[in-house]
Amino acid sequence: MAAAAQPVYWLGNDTLRVSAALFAENRRRLCQGLKAKDGVVPKSVVVLQGGEQTQRYCTDTDVLFRQESFFHWAFGVTEADCYGAIDVDSGKSILFVPKLPESYATWMGEIFPKEHFKEKYAVDEVHYTCDIADVLSNIKPAVLLTLRGQNTDSGSTCREASFDGISRFQVNNTLLHPVIVDCRVVKTDMELEVLRYTNRVSSEAHKMVMKHVKPGKKEYEMESLFQHYCYTKGGMRHTSYTCICGTGNNSSVLHYGHAGAPNDKTITGGDMCLFDMGGEYYCYSSDITCSFPANGKFTPDQRAIYEAVLKASRAVMAALRPGVKWTDMHRLADKVHLEELVKIGILHGSVEDMMKVHLGSVFMPHGLGHLLGIDVHDVGGYPEGIERVDEPGLKSLRMGRLVQERMVLTVEPGIYFINHLLNQALANPAQSCFINNQVLARFRGFGGVRIEDDIAVTADGIELLTCVPRTVEEIEAFMADSTKPFSPVV
Repeated sequence: MAAAAQPVYWLGNDTLRVSAALFAENRRRLCQGLKAKDGVVPKSVVVLQGGEQTQRYCTDTDVLFRQESFFHWAFGVTEADCYGAIDVDSGKSILFVPKLPESYATWMGEIFPKEHFKEKYAVDEVHYTCDIADVLSNIKPAVLLTLRGQNTDSGSTCREASFDGISRFQVNNTLLHPVIVDCRVVKTDMELEVLRYTNRVSSEAHKMVMKHVKPGKKEYEMESLFQHYCYTKGGMRHTSYTCICGTGNNSSVLHYGHAGAPNDKTITGGDMCLFDMGGEYYCYSSDITCSFPANGKFTPDQRAIYEAVLKASRAVMAALRPGVKWTDMHRLADKVHLEELVKIGILHGSVEDMMKVHLGSVFMPHGLGHLLGIDVHDVGGYPEGIERVDEPGLKSLRMGRLVQERMVLTVEPGIYFINHLLNQALANPAQSCFINNQVLARFRGFGGVRIEDDIAVTADGIELLTCVPRTVEEIEAFMADSTKPFSPVV
């Protein structure tokens, strides 16, 4: 007898169908990893707590809910205030959903029975959250494995599951975190398919923005167009992060778009645009940056800086394969940038000597890229035993692991003219001796260029997930023709 088809998450139209099998496979991999780990005893049960619905400050206005990432990875549940349990020995999955009050049916819609969630998420059992202690007691676990560990990007500790009655159980909160993080670092075929989709839709959204940019428009109009395309065409209610729509000097502000600088400048004709935006589908992220002139035509200086960054991007992508050091890839980008800045005339002297005094970090203070998945800065960059390199630039690198197959990474080199960093370098004799200040003065106020692509690491190289115009010729031709779609040169 054929197995029943797995339920799917699908928002209709041309949006992606995502099978519940994706999360069943994640749970299977997690159990496999835990069984292989020293210290995990028989009859262990994983307990994860999902995200909670919150309100805006002291009001009754809901904050738009987005599922907690570890819980989503294991269960794919879209509703708030849930828990999940996984029996490590058998792989059996149990979902706990809130028992809703009768008034919910008046204000929020139909109250579904437990069987609805069992079918929707293809789990083995569903119970109410108020019964979690009793249900787990019936299983008689030797230990509950709860999630506690530090996110190496934010420095925050992930939330450990807690519920009334947990004191009845033996609890271990150290074994689970490193195993589930390692599982999230390596993507399955089904996860890669979702990430291809987020990139495809977000790439198309970036291209639509490029068609509509013109002097006189506001930066936030470009943000709005991107979000509109991702939602209407891709079913993406969320973006992966706050959109960065920097133009002119704002393109040198690395995390522009925040509340103090909310994409509110008027775009002018000579501006470089740096638009860093990514849509999110079913909690899976994308992260793409396109840089181009607002008027569609590069000046000689804009072209020189842009092609320097593109050369670094392509050098890194050509060198990427399993086993390479991510720190070496960052240094490679720095080296290419410095070589090109010498050709432009901004720098002079030995590139090798410039590397010794970390001159590359003056122009690219951030890391080359990061892991990507359910979080835009995905977990697992620095597992226990791998320390950050305490050098300018490299200390901001979000991953220290060796590159491995099925990782998804961003490659995002950039050159920026940030007055604060340039002034520091000019005041530092070890760095200022390489700088031609007369030529550099021409680039004050230029802003910056970043080229960011998402890639999946294959057995012998990479798969490029992002598809947008990248060469100067492609960008100028694409922006000049309002009707012709972009077809990359293969």
